[in-house]
Amino acid sequence: MMQQNLIPTLDPNPLPAPYWVFKLLLIVTFFLHILAMNFMLGGGVLALASKWRSSKLTHGNRLFHDIAKKLPSLLPATITIGIAPLLFVQVLYGQFFYTSSILLAWPWFLVLVFLTIAYYGFYYASFQSGKNTARAGNVMLISVILIFVIGFIYTNNLTLSQTPSRWSQKYFASPSGWSLNLSEPTLIPRYLHFMVAAVAMGGLLLVFIALANWKRDRDYARQVLQFGGKAFMYAMMTQLVIGVWFLVSLPRNLLMLFMGDNRLATSLLLVGIAGGLAVIFLMSDALHKENLRMAAFIVPGITVVVMLCMSVMRDILRDAYLNPYFNPGQFVVKTQWAVFPLFLALFIGGVILWLIMLKRYGLFGRARTADTPPSPNH
Repeated sequence: MMQQNLIPTLDPNPLPAPYWVFKLLLIVTFFLHILAMNFMLGGGVLALASKWRSSKLTHGNRLFHDIAKKLPSLLPATITIGIAPLLFVQVLYGQFFYTSSILLAWPWFLVLVFLTIAYYGFYYASFQSGKNTARAGNVMLISVILIFVIGFIYTNNLTLSQTPSRWSQKYFASPSGWSLNLSEPTLIPRYLHFMVAAVAMGGLLLVFIALANWKRDRDYARQVLQFGGKAFMYAMMTQLVIGVWFLVSLPRNLLMLFMGDNRLATSLLLVGIAGGLAVIFLMSDALHKENLRMAAFIVPGITVVVMLCMSVMRDILRDAYLNPYFNPGQFVVKTQWAVFPLFLALFIGGVILWLIMLKRYGLFGRARTADTPPSPNH
């Protein structure tokens, strides 16, 4: 009863569209956001790795330059797309999300500061990558660390929003707004699950770079393919271990949702595991045979399916956590039919425009810049 009293009342304003529409949009926009974020963060990690291994990778500095040119575009794409799922979370789960945001107010405010610094850092690294790779690498390292910190803050906030039973303890222990959810058993595996996934997607970004350069510079493309493909495989292997850790850290009643109590959740978990294993073996075979079509098309296609499954599973888990406190039937729905079709048209058009921009500006291929290094160690 005490937890119920701590939860703010539901917003009396009616939903402008059916509940399931907002649910669907939340899952879709979150998937798009996490896709952009993974390419950005994973790309940054592998850019640094390629630079640090430049003594072994003959094209390490060139790859660092290629990735650095893409990050200033991928970060704003991550932020812009991330606004949509954040708004849908506030519409559907605002009473929980606002409360948790207040409990860790200062770290939540610092997200904007860290994002700004990281953004400028990526721009600086992109400008300096062809001139002073040492300085560019140091600045990019700071930006990547800040993105990792932001991810940790987000994980704290979202896990705390799902556990109202912890709110009173957190607040009275530290009412100053620094109440990180460090005692949450799922915090670390959930956080690592997202961060390691970013490295895997960063490996696919390198595969796309190899695809774009396959006909121009086969030696460079071959090395990028091997480096990116192996990073993808090792990250996916690690993901399987972390995924098991995440599952066993869940409360038993929630764990059982994925062990047969909920058919959809169980089916999605099985598809995700099967897909994860499949892409590991397929990428290994593609690298062995230098089958670029498999590495750049089939493996990413299956990976997208796995990510969609994980996005839906995440939503099922959130609703299970909030089941004692949240009832979708409480929402009053008053669909604004005059605006709704326009919203959907603009939403679909925005996604299409975003994909066109990615292709036109070479975010998954060769950077279209005049100062692309002509030699591997420029």
